[in-house]
Amino acid sequence: MTVNEKAILVGVDGSDASYKATWWAANYAKHAGLTLQIVCAYSLPSYAAVSFDATYTAMGDDNVAHTDAQEILSKAKAIADEQGVEAATLIVTGDPSSVFVELSRNYNLIVIGNRGKGGLAERLLGTTSSSLPAYAYCPIVVVPYTDDDGNLMHLNNTITSVVVGSDESKWGLKALDIAAEFAHQWGAKLTVMSAVPSFGGMGMFASGGSGGAEANSIMESYLEDLDVRIAPIQERFPDLVIAKSVVPGSAVTALTEASHNSDVVVVGSRGRGGFTGLILGSTSQGLLQHSVSPVYVVPRKYVEAAESRLDTVPASPADVKPKSLDDISGVQEVSVPTADAEAAHAIEATIDPEHKA
Repeated sequence: MTVNEKAILVGVDGSDASYKATWWAANYAKHAGLTLQIVCAYSLPSYAAVSFDATYTAMGDDNVAHTDAQEILSKAKAIADEQGVEAATLIVTGDPSSVFVELSRNYNLIVIGNRGKGGLAERLLGTTSSSLPAYAYCPIVVVPYTDDDGNLMHLNNTITSVVVGSDESKWGLKALDIAAEFAHQWGAKLTVMSAVPSFGGMGMFASGGSGGAEANSIMESYLEDLDVRIAPIQERFPDLVIAKSVVPGSAVTALTEASHNSDVVVVGSRGRGGFTGLILGSTSQGLLQHSVSPVYVVPRKYVEAAESRLDTVPASPADVKPKSLDDISGVQEVSVPTADAEAAHAIEATIDPEHKA
């Protein structure tokens, strides 16, 4: 399997949040020239409490659940079809967390929606022992449905601004590399952020900022480190517009605030401090719970998957050896019809009132 054969995978569960993720995934697949696959996951014991249609009444009836899953996939296909993207469809039964981790070997990117309660997003994001953004073998994009106040988030067809949380770990460096590539694809501006411990009297410092002599000295040293990390990126993409900032205090707060003025936030995940520790922290504190723009996560396993020696990371998801669907328990490829355009328009009007057909 070559890099061009690795598709984008988006997970759906019938919730509006998952349909918004489908919209984002289809829009990006079309722009990047990649194929799209849509997967619907269900687990019978918790099925009635998840986001599927209320028509399901007989607990343990796999046939009914399977039929509902096909209907959900049909609607998701219609959303993709509206953007000129023909999608293949899969059904996953059993524990979606472990299955998605194994599936991630086969994709360039996995996209899931957020803000779900009891649905697919909560099961994939909610447990640190199997959290998809930490343990997947390819990057993950988590698409927000609403902000913290419940306001629907508008998603742009064109990405013009990307922000990345960068540190000197190999996860942080890979996040910077991916963010630069992503911004270059869209012709977007890239803002590179670095977080440092708070010192008295420090505010946000960026190029041309001011502050106390000691604070300025510390910030300037961090900016110099940023310059070193950015230099090869600027050489690789000479036309890429890059801004840089050093932010004292909470990385979560800084990136969450940045999400209000950017189309995508990119961050690494390794499960410990700094920018790379954002994903596995308290869900009440985490960037994934508060960002108002999609969060593009570079998982720990993705960076480690292709390592043959210290500090070697995969150049792309193509470096990660794929796994046959026949070898992944609980995955079934299905063929479902595409719902009509009216169904897609009704969903789009619900998930994004600002959407222009």
